[in-house]
Amino acid sequence: QEIAAALTQASDLLQSGDAATAQAIFAQVLEHDPANAAAYAGIIRTLLAVGDTVKAKHMLASAPPDMVKDKAFDTVRAALDLADQAAAAGPMADLQAKIITNPKDFQARYDLALAYVAANQREAAVDALLEIIRMNRGWNEEAERKQLVKLFDAFGHTVPLTISARKRLSSILFS
Repeated sequence: QEIAAALTQASDLLQSGDAATAQAIFAQVLEHDPANAAAYAGIIRTLLAVGDTVKAKHMLASAPPDMVKDKAFDTVRAALDLADQAAAAGPMADLQAKIITNPKDFQARYDLALAYVAANQREAAVDALLEIIRMNRGWNEEAERKQLVKLFDAFGHTVPLTISARKRLSSILFS
C-alpha cells in the first residue's frame, strides 16, 4: 500500500513538472521492489520529461524482458515514439509561418503539433491536431486522429488534458 501511494505521488509530481523529485521517489520504490514495472517505467518517463531520450531509450532497452510486457510500458513506448517523431518535425517558427500563409496546409499543422510535443507544449499539440480534424476530417488517412490517440497513450488516459481532449474530439466528430 505504501508503494502504491509512492507511485501515485511520483506520477502526480511528474505531471506537475517536478521530474527530479518524481524520479527520486520512483528510484526509492525500485530500491525496495526491483521488479516494480511501474517504478521502472516511471523513471523512464522522468527522463523523457527532461528531454533525455537517449538515456530513456537505453533504460528501456536494458529493462528485463518480462518487465517491458507490463502495461506501464505502453505509455513509455508511445512517448518515445512521439519524441522521435517530434525531433524530425522541423523548426516551430517556420511551421507557424506556413500555417499563417496557408491555414489549410494540414501537413504543416501536423508537423507543428509534433514540434509542440518536442517543446512539451502538450495542449498546443492537441489543439493543432483537433483543428485539422475540425477543418478536414480524414486528412491523410486520419493521420491526425491516429496521432491524437498516440498523444493520449503517451500522456496517460486519466490526465485532465486527455479527458478534455477526448470530449472535444467527440464534439467535433459527432456535431
